[in-house]
Amino acid sequence: MNIECNGATAVDIIVDGIRLEAAWYGPAADQVPTLVFLHEGLGCLALWRDFPYRLAEATGCSAFVYSRQGYGRSDPARLPRTVDFMHHEALRVLPGVLRAAGIRRAVLVGHSDGGSIALIYAGSGMPGIELLGVVTEAAHVFCEAVTISSIIRAKQDFEAGDLRQRLARYHGDNTDGAFYSWNGPWLDPDFLHWNIEPYLATVTVPVLAIQGENDPYGTQAQVEAIIRNTGAESLILPDCGHSPHLQQPAATLEAMARFILGLNGSVKS
Repeated sequence: MNIECNGATAVDIIVDGIRLEAAWYGPAADQVPTLVFLHEGLGCLALWRDFPYRLAEATGCSAFVYSRQGYGRSDPARLPRTVDFMHHEALRVLPGVLRAAGIRRAVLVGHSDGGSIALIYAGSGMPGIELLGVVTEAAHVFCEAVTISSIIRAKQDFEAGDLRQRLARYHGDNTDGAFYSWNGPWLDPDFLHWNIEPYLATVTVPVLAIQGENDPYGTQAQVEAIIRNTGAESLILPDCGHSPHLQQPAATLEAMARFILGLNGSVKS
């Protein structure tokens, strides 16, 4: 994706000495709430494509998108990463990102690992900003056998198929690091015990949980856990896998926009 399209403003932010690529869409963050996009385990800024712009347009919010360390055009990451890497991103890195970007009021929009990061942050008791709500797509709450099976297949495709080539378009020199910083922790035997439900129990803002009916990386038990612990609204999309905003963009956009516009502090009538 060319981040100059649709009026995007490309920026670099520095968090703990690490340069992260980022982009802004829509009005200035000091005028309206900001939709903060948190990408999946193999994602980056560019892989959101035009969805942040479209959601910002639909809600009147600004949108802030960034690539985590080791992804896209951000600085490379040190490997190996540990099984608590999502906790590190939520509790250490994300607060620094929000400060560096000057974001005061926000809705977190997280996909897959990014959804888990959003939920950990929201339940941490230390937001440091006015957090209006959380939207998740295919978020992980605990580890399932189906998830591990799909991650094993992804490793096979990366090492013997064409996944490395497809990812290189977005991650460039970071491609191997981006893959193994996700794949390695998930395939660590200790990850079988990974569970963020204690954080969900202390989330106090509204939550919308979206998942594809045919998601190969998680069952609807993930959404059920989010509902049980947070009272979340939910949407299960038919004919949809792991990426609702790409595979069912119209339905995903409508559901997210409706939810965001209903939050206290929304800006567009």
